[in-house]
Amino acid sequence: MPLNLPDQLPAIELLKEENIFVIDTSRATRQDIRPLRIIILNLMPLKITTETDLVRLLSNTPLQVEIEFMKIKSHTPKNTPIEHMQAFYTDFEKMKPGKYDGMIITGAPVELMEFEEVGYWDEISEIFDWARTHVTSTLYICWAAQAGLYHHYGVPKYALPRKMFGVFEHHALEPLHPIFRGFDDRFYVPHSRHTEVRRDDILARPELTLLSESDEAGVYMVMARGGREFFVTGHSEYSPLTLDAEYRRDLAKGLPDVDMPRGYYTGNDPASRPLVRWRAHANLLFSNWLNYFVYQETPYNIEEIE
Repeated sequence: MPLNLPDQLPAIELLKEENIFVIDTSRATRQDIRPLRIIILNLMPLKITTETDLVRLLSNTPLQVEIEFMKIKSHTPKNTPIEHMQAFYTDFEKMKPGKYDGMIITGAPVELMEFEEVGYWDEISEIFDWARTHVTSTLYICWAAQAGLYHHYGVPKYALPRKMFGVFEHHALEPLHPIFRGFDDRFYVPHSRHTEVRRDDILARPELTLLSESDEAGVYMVMARGGREFFVTGHSEYSPLTLDAEYRRDLAKGLPDVDMPRGYYTGNDPASRPLVRWRAHANLLFSNWLNYFVYQETPYNIEEIE
């Protein structure tokens, strides 16, 4: 079934090339159906790339999904044209009165800073609190997962001695949980981060449920409030070449001790193509979240979300 996207969003043409069914707002208004309203707070530097990655995964749903993009007023992105931001993004202040079925908050390149040192920390803390009363289920990704766990539950983050970079094997601690419907016993997830949250800190909070982890990459997925909050430390949404682009970017910058992404290239050779083994899991993750924790839980009258 189709995704309902803003007219002229660059992701539309990119995804049509992949035979993913998308429709623009003009066509969607002629269909008599209550779409799921999903809001994306995109904090990643390359916003168009992240938009496309997320929209690609949100397309695997039997219902029409209406996507809106939120931006924070206290930060101006440097790597996305201002015309794109003005056309497709709306300030949080203008979106505050609305209710949404689901929300996705992405990672951000600020993980080595203390949370309170981040220039937009006050605003994003307000958004975290707002989501609890205006959104049925919120999916926090990478830095946002660490920030959400810290803000809501006091879970600290820790600097890693080396960057967690590559594609790692994971397993579910509660394999019968609906979020894992259709998953294999072992599945793979890309990670790209310099910090971590730790298992013992999660288990010490009775409000939190540790759902998945990795022997190498540590904590992967944490749930709270019966599925109204999911905290995911990896980048399941990454496209096949994202880690490669990050690796070559860091090499070009001449950064010291740049590690090759582990478990990523065929034959562990950067000259060869990436071995893509996380896409099936990624599609299941997003479709299960949309189905079991957004669509099945959200009220038909969206104003009843509380």
